[in-house]
Amino acid sequence: MTSGTIHGIGLGPGDPDLMSVRADRLVRGARHVAYFRKAGRIGRARRMVDGMLRADVVEHAMDYPVTTEIAVSDPRYNACLSAFYADCTARLAAVTAGGEDVAVLCEGDPFFYGSFMHLHARLAGRAPVRIVPGVTGMSGAWTATDRPITWGDDVLTIATATLPEEELVRRIRDTDALVVMKIGRHLAKLRRAVAAAGRTSAAWLVEYAAMPEQRVVRLADAGDTAPYFAILLIHGEGRRP
Repeated sequence: MTSGTIHGIGLGPGDPDLMSVRADRLVRGARHVAYFRKAGRIGRARRMVDGMLRADVVEHAMDYPVTTEIAVSDPRYNACLSAFYADCTARLAAVTAGGEDVAVLCEGDPFFYGSFMHLHARLAGRAPVRIVPGVTGMSGAWTATDRPITWGDDVLTIATATLPEEELVRRIRDTDALVVMKIGRHLAKLRRAVAAAGRTSAAWLVEYAAMPEQRVVRLADAGDTAPYFAILLIHGEGRRP
């Protein structure tokens, strides 16, 4: 029997109108649909395709065994997630072994800080994989500010707020334009790093970019907490005609 294909489908930052034509077609036609989610919740990727799935769809929810309960630096974190991704890989490969395709729903782009990358690395040699790129959350964020993120020869740095504070300071100080993702409970540390780099007045915080809950504020005017789906931006001011 011919093996089915696993499609890693980028759904974009949250607005269904920003989904590609190919993503829309594959999602609507899929018999098997898989997605990551926090246990007990529907999952943001699944919510993004609400009303699009065929009536006889078979859903494969992949519930994270851990999110923020264990520190990323704790060896148990990697061990727990490694076993989880191995199990997810086996489940999806079993479906394709029966000759059926699987659409894996991915927020943003599958190859940009996404969980699907961990499946892709494990699926090599087990099943054909095809990637459908998507609009990234950071693109949705700088569009929400109504300002270009880079000009001319600007250097853009992309970092995560999980980095050590001193490393964040260095990255923020030494770049023209900046995107910081995965903020959540790291907001206080990030705010200190931006201040230490002398760039607070240029920093913006975008929460839930391209989603109904979207909020755009200056970092200086932001509150003391931020959701996981928050992105900090510093726009480049480089060469222009």
